[in-house]
Order: sequence, then structure tokens, then C-alpha cells
Amino acid sequence: MARHLITSAIPYINGIKHLGNLVGSQLPADLFARYQRARGHEVLFLCATDEHGTPAELAAAKAGQPVAEYCAEMHEVQARIAEGFRLSFDHFGRSSSKQNEKLTQHFAGVLADKGLIREVSETQMYSPTDGRYLPDRYIEGTCPNCGFEDARGDQCDNCTKQLDPVDLIDPRSVISGATDLEMRETKHLYLRQSAMKDELEAWIDSKTDWPVLTTSIAKKWLNDGDGLQDRGITRDLDWGIPVKRGDEDWPGMEGKVFYVWFDAPIEYIASAQEWVDAGKGDDWQRWWRTDKGAEDVTYTQFMGKDNVPFHTLSFPATILGSGEPWKLVDYIKSFNYLNYEGGQFSTSRGRGVFMDQALEILPADYWRWWLLSHAPESSDAEFTWENFQSSVNKDLADVLGNFASRVTKFCRSKFGEVVPEGGTWSKAEKDLTLYLLLKLKKYEEQMEAMEVRKAASTLRAMWVAGNEYLQDAAPWATFKEDPEQAAMQIRLGLNLVRLYAVLSGPFIPDAAAQLLEAMRAEGADWPDDIDAALEALPAGHAFAVPDVTFRKITDAEREDWQARFSGKRD
Repeated sequence: MARHLITSAIPYINGIKHLGNLVGSQLPADLFARYQRARGHEVLFLCATDEHGTPAELAAAKAGQPVAEYCAEMHEVQARIAEGFRLSFDHFGRSSSKQNEKLTQHFAGVLADKGLIREVSETQMYSPTDGRYLPDRYIEGTCPNCGFEDARGDQCDNCTKQLDPVDLIDPRSVISGATDLEMRETKHLYLRQSAMKDELEAWIDSKTDWPVLTTSIAKKWLNDGDGLQDRGITRDLDWGIPVKRGDEDWPGMEGKVFYVWFDAPIEYIASAQEWVDAGKGDDWQRWWRTDKGAEDVTYTQFMGKDNVPFHTLSFPATILGSGEPWKLVDYIKSFNYLNYEGGQFSTSRGRGVFMDQALEILPADYWRWWLLSHAPESSDAEFTWENFQSSVNKDLADVLGNFASRVTKFCRSKFGEVVPEGGTWSKAEKDLTLYLLLKLKKYEEQMEAMEVRKAASTLRAMWVAGNEYLQDAAPWATFKEDPEQAAMQIRLGLNLVRLYAVLSGPFIPDAAAQLLEAMRAEGADWPDDIDAALEALPAGHAFAVPDVTFRKITDAEREDWQARFSGKRD
């Protein structure tokens, strides 16, 4: 039995996320976690809300709430929505936890002891209008690299270039829109990433199996311009983890907090501590400390491409720089962007479908299937309502749902709600078994390699094979001449329903559970032997005709949703 530590990039606390955010990290991470559990492996799947930094402060101010109260409320909202999408986290933590505060301060102290943190007196943007310093996301302006007009003070979302507020052209305050900004002196801590460039580069070069997207972004940041730059890890903010050197105060850093991108990845470790403290687990160290049993853990991270630099450079610099036996990531699965109807999803304009709205329209499996089968792996992908309708209607309703309905209803009408006996396999059944054996092997290989779209395509091909067999065998016609042979064909069909449910569980868990319940096969194991799997339900085994597994989306619904989600959100 293998052990898999799986983390998804932790979502910002500032509001409900759209479908592009979901497919870029949490959903494919859940797919992989569910698959590994189904194969009998031990899994710890962690995520959390990212609650520090300017996004939290700005969102709380907009909502008219104290930031701590806002974060607590939004954590509950995000946790509830995650449950709605059946994201099977073992723990969904909070970066504002006491565990993360203590661990972040610990890392800062160790890195300082190693000479990897330096104090820097620098000038920083100050807004007389707002009466405060404006760190990173409190400033927006034009990116000097690509010309994007809404670049943030820490990073351009368009070209992903790492920025400092002083780099922006025509900078403005996010709070007031003021442009009369001035530079004032302040003191901050910097992580000496440049001192670790060779070690980080060697580590990245050793990851020969990583996706091209991941390594290309990492190497660009390593070698772009003057190479890997030292990174500020403190900010002049009220909300965040207080700057300490372990348990000790840090002279000159009073009133400052750690930069969100320093403490946020550390929350991956802290969330495992929270998992234990919540009574869900009994030993977090065997997952995170290589001197405590984590040496045999495979650690996989899932994230959108904008998060790659921090997970390939900044967080590894923290882990490696500490010199302590922490578990480093083994594989980073990164994703491109999902666009919406010819443009970008927009939180501010309400353009696109947000996670709460999606669940109001249709159950989670409809969205899970489309998003995963169209995951933006090799390039950006695009959500269109026409494509969504077509995929749901053809893949889910016409292929999988229709197969389960036809087989179970025909059996009930001719043999009752029990698996019928009689008949022997012919060449058609043997050919189908061989085909499914080959497809299952490919499916497993693709799931292990996290080739999400390919795996979805292979799974669908197995569904199609059952439909084609049923159409060719035509048990409704066979029954008139040879009822026993028709019984064999339907018995195979019922076992296919069970098999499809097991294999489809990682993609569409609710539908899989529904079909397994109808087949009276809850808890069915992953098939080790196709022949055995296709005879798992013996003659005489009772079943029930399931309710409609997937309904079709009408043209009127599609047109209504298309209009509803094209503009400003209420």
C-alpha cells in the first residue's frame, strides 16, 4: 500500500471562487485523491483557506466587517461549497490558525539562524490620502513587462511576472484610487532566495517527470533577467502573523506581519497539525517529517500556473533552507487557465459561473465531469454553454445514464429486480471483456500520470463500449427466441453498471454511489480482474432500478444561463 500526501493550492478567503479556480487546483486534486483511495492506498488530502494579506483586508473592508470575523465567515462558506462539490479533503484548514502562526515563526527563526534572512531598509509606496503604506496588492497599475493595465503590486496576473509596487507604471491606491503616492523609508525582512539558486536549480533539474508547464515557469523565474531575486517576507499590515524569530520578538519588526506568500504554503504542514488537533488523525509527522516516517510518502501538489513560482522556488527555499527534515514535493501538477465564453472569468464583474451559483443550477457531478474532461492541461481551455450542454447530454445522459436505465428497466420487465441466470458467453462478450481490459489498463496509467483529460476520454470509451454491446446484442430481440441468452446479456449489462460505477467514482462520485446503491453493491472494490468484475453480481442478486442518473439540459435552460452569467453579479 502506497502513501500519498496531496495538497491543492489554497484559495484566497476573499469571496466565492469561479469554476476556473476550481478546475485549476482543488477538483483535479480531489480526482487524484479519490482514485488513490479507490486503489487501496493511504491518502492525506489537505487544503485550507488563505486568509492573510491585502485580499483579506480589502474584502473585509468592502463587506464592512472586522477582518477576523470576515475570514471566519468566509471559511465556513468555502468549506460548505467544497463539500457541495464533493471535494474529499481530509482536513480543510485555515492559514490564520495558531498552528500556522507558530510554524511560520519557527521557519523564520531557523532561516535567520542559517543566514538566509536579511533586514533591508527600503523605500515603499505611501499614500498620504489613505494615511498608510501600500504593500503589494494595495497598489495596481500597468505591468512594465506586458502592458496589462490591472497588474497588482506583487505579480501580473496576465504574464505571471513577479513585481514590486515600484515597478508598476501609473500606480494607484486600491483603497482610494489616489495617485499622489510617495516613497517613504521602512524596514523589512527578505528571504535570500538568490543564495539558494544553485540548490533550487539542481532540485528542479532532478524532477524530469514534471509537466513542461511547471518546469518552464520555474526555470524562467530562475534565469529571467538578473536571475532569482531575494523576496520580501514581511509587510506593513495589521492582519497577519506577527513577525517573530521563533518564540522571540524581532527587534525593529514591531507592528509588522509576515507576507502572505511566506506563511500560506507553510499552512500545508500546519493543516496536518490541525487535522490531528481536530481529532481526525493521530500523527502528522509521519506525513511531513522524513525522520518520522515521511520518507516513503509521495507528495503531489495541484495548482494553477500563476502559483507555480511560489511552489517551485519560494516554498522549497523555505524548506531546503531550514536544513530540517521536511518532506519536499515530489510532483507538481499545474494547469493553464479556463476562460469563459471568449474572455476571462471576472469576479468583479460577475462574468462567468461561480461555485455557489453552479450548485444552485445543477448537481456537482454535471460540473465535475465537464471541468475534468476539459481540464486546461496543455493549453488554456474555454467554457461555453453550448459545449457544456453537449457534453452533459451526450456523455452523461445519453451514454452512461441511458445505459444504466435501459439495462435495469428491461431486466425488471422481463426477469424482475434480480440478476437473471442462464446463457453462456459468446465471442461478443469475450471481445468486450478484452477491450475493457485494455482500456482499464490505459485508464489506470493515465490516472497515475494525472493525465486528466485523457483519463476522462478513456472512461467514456468504456461507457460507449457497453452501449454498443447492448445495441448489437439487442436482448429485447434475443428474448423472443432465446430467453436464457438474453438473460446472460442482461446479467453482463448489470455487471457493467456496477463496473462503471466503481471506475467513475473519482470523476462523478454521487452518480457512482447512486448506481452502486441500486446494484446493492455499496463498497465495491476496484477491479483487479475484469472477468471477475463482470461476474461480481451473481444470478439471484437483487437490484433496484435507479432514478434518472443524469437529465438532459434543454436549449431554453442553456440560453437562460448564458444570459444570466454574462454580466454584473447581484
